[in-house]
Amino acid sequence: MTQAQEDARYQITVSVESEYLPEQSDAEGNRWVYAYHVSIHNGGEVAARLLTRHWVITDGEERVQEVHGEGVIGEQPSIAPGQTFEYSSGAVLETSVGSMRGSYQMLAEDGTCFDASIPVFTLAPPNTLH
Repeated sequence: MTQAQEDARYQITVSVESEYLPEQSDAEGNRWVYAYHVSIHNGGEVAARLLTRHWVITDGEERVQEVHGEGVIGEQPSIAPGQTFEYSSGAVLETSVGSMRGSYQMLAEDGTCFDASIPVFTLAPPNTLH
């Protein structure tokens, strides 16, 4: 396997929208629950399989939790050029506000390994941040 640099053949774009789930949250119990909806688009020239994920979750008190795992939602999807894979998952924080960022480790069908960056996004109840 070879490692891809900034190469037009390997262009995975990740976008995320977060959603506060008040019905599952308990402010008095320091439990804030969020769903996040991920869209992974392959704008490159070769299909790529999502092998693993790495998340960095930071709460409002700057406590950091790192999560590593295989695939997403029990899958290791292969995303063809021009295709988009979408899924939803969740996170629980001990503070009302936090953030997440990370990366997916991808394997292109030509044997090249590369990382797809997940940009930082905020976890916060509506109207909490300005």
